[in-house]
Amino acid sequence: MNKKFWGFVLTASMMVLAACGNTGSTDEAASSTSQSTVSSDTLYVGVTNPMGNLSPINASGVSTRWVQRYYFDTLLEMTNPLEFEPKLADTFETDDNQTYTVKLNPDANWTDGTPVTAEDVVFTLNLFANPEVQTTGLYLTALEGVNNSGKLEEGAEIPNLTVVDEKTFTFKTKVPTDPNYVKEMIGTNIFVQPKHVVGEIAFADLDGSDAFSKPTVTSGPYKFVEYMQDSHMEMTANEDYYRGAPEIKSLFIRVMSGTNLATELQTGGVTFNAGGGIGEIAISDIDMVSAVEGLTLKTQSAWTAQYVYINTTRFDENIRRAMTHAINRDTIVDNLIKGNADVIAGPYSPASPYYNQDLEPLAYDPEKAKEYVSKSDYDMSQPIEIMVPTGNKVREQSANLIEQDLEAVGFTVEQVTYDFPTTLEKARAADYDLYLGGIVVPVDPDLTSYFGAAGGSNYAHLNDPEVNALLEAGKSETDSAKRKEIYDEFQVMMQEKSPIVPLYSQHDVIIKQDALNGGIKEYWGGSLYDVHEWTLN
Repeated sequence: MNKKFWGFVLTASMMVLAACGNTGSTDEAASSTSQSTVSSDTLYVGVTNPMGNLSPINASGVSTRWVQRYYFDTLLEMTNPLEFEPKLADTFETDDNQTYTVKLNPDANWTDGTPVTAEDVVFTLNLFANPEVQTTGLYLTALEGVNNSGKLEEGAEIPNLTVVDEKTFTFKTKVPTDPNYVKEMIGTNIFVQPKHVVGEIAFADLDGSDAFSKPTVTSGPYKFVEYMQDSHMEMTANEDYYRGAPEIKSLFIRVMSGTNLATELQTGGVTFNAGGGIGEIAISDIDMVSAVEGLTLKTQSAWTAQYVYINTTRFDENIRRAMTHAINRDTIVDNLIKGNADVIAGPYSPASPYYNQDLEPLAYDPEKAKEYVSKSDYDMSQPIEIMVPTGNKVREQSANLIEQDLEAVGFTVEQVTYDFPTTLEKARAADYDLYLGGIVVPVDPDLTSYFGAAGGSNYAHLNDPEVNALLEAGKSETDSAKRKEIYDEFQVMMQEKSPIVPLYSQHDVIIKQDALNGGIKEYWGGSLYDVHEWTLN
């Protein structure tokens, strides 16, 4: 194990113990230690959601995909909603919204010194589309020759995906498509892979391969060093990064509980929290942390949304609507989050420009819930399980309130808890009744991955023809105003079908050491675009 990391942990732990034994206030103890442990060449990032499977093409966890952005680059980055900046792609252009030409950065190289080429990108897209390869996300469904599952119906190569020269390739969508949709899906979501490394591995061996779990040939600002499950990931600066060598030379992603994260921020054991729903401190710790000298704390609207996923293969529409009316979401927000969140009416967060402002959340109404129960032939004597992933304290505590509310209208409820990777695995397999989970809402409103019949993250296992048709119509429309109308209707329909109980969108609490020049931005998803330029005083 890395001596530098464990040496730091020991030092930080001793300081925490010293703080705990101090007869003065915790704030004073933390304040006295905060700045002294900030290293000028090492960045410590705190996350509360552990990373699981590290496959860059088959990892659906938000924490994993966020961490991978440090060492794998995409073609583009969205730094603000619908504002795209170049990364591996220098240009990403179309004249007719159907045929696209992408030119790669001429200086972009892999960490083994070989150029990042158009062949690499074409290889990666074909890998995603190959039905024999397990992938998450439906990023390619707009392309010619690819079905609604994002996979090829026949052959091993996407039609009209063509290498023009070493640094240029072209592709074509089925119909004219909103360029912003194409840029977000293909430009910002897919980590380009080195063909000369990954192409040598059998499809069945990809997920567990060293190329994915311990990658040495990457393209991002940092190089992967090691990952200790549920503990930390270490990275080091890619001195040959084509957009400039990182100013901060070492980086540790530390996995911990929200309570420990608050403590480590005070002692300097963590430079900043990841935010975005994957690095949150307890609400009860906010006042304490905000009083610490040397730390800056701010709150901002979030792109995360928390749901109760309902296994639609086990519960009919009447029962699903009954559950929605039975759960008092205002109580969750008021009691557990001190009002630092918005109750949501549908799958989007209020930060999204596609949030339907006219749609009110279904009201908390236990009597109406009982009416819906009476319309169903569901056997209410059967106990139902709420599956709760560990790590997010608010979510864990909300399970108790949800259990009470559901039992008040006649359900018998039991809670089961698992670590996050196990929870995702069971949700994918439909091996649950109710599941407390959340998503980071994309800027583009397409949620086919989450609620389309073939969606890789369709944890509710919804297969509704009307929902599928609306999602398809939304993807096919190029006029943004008409797309807004379609997705407004989609949100109304989602409320009627109730495959989820939309709970809340908790505001992001962003905390960082003042020594850090850089960090999480107002649009969380684009925060790492300039990570190579961050510095520590």
